Amino acid sequence: MPEISRFLGIIIAMFYKDHAPPHFHALYGEYEITVEISTGIINGSFPKRALRHVLEWYEIHKEELFENWRLSEERKPLKKIAPLE
Repeated sequence: MPEISRFLGIIIAMFYKDHAPPHFHALYGEYEITVEISTGIINGSFPKRALRHVLEWYEIHKEELFENWRLSEERKPLKKIAPLE
């Protein structure tokens, strides 16, 4: 699981050979969600506070997430994305 960011105990990752639509994974303890990059649709469950942090981070970094999705499709190294501060 290529980790692209980590903040407040939350791990953000993308997988190579993952299915469309473009999305990323967020893990927090035993919780996991996926977030579609173009729509923000969430699948899975997350504590409310951690979810707010993920969505705030997502809004800031949409373009970088799309770039990493493209890189993952080309099987190229993913770029780290700044954590939420």
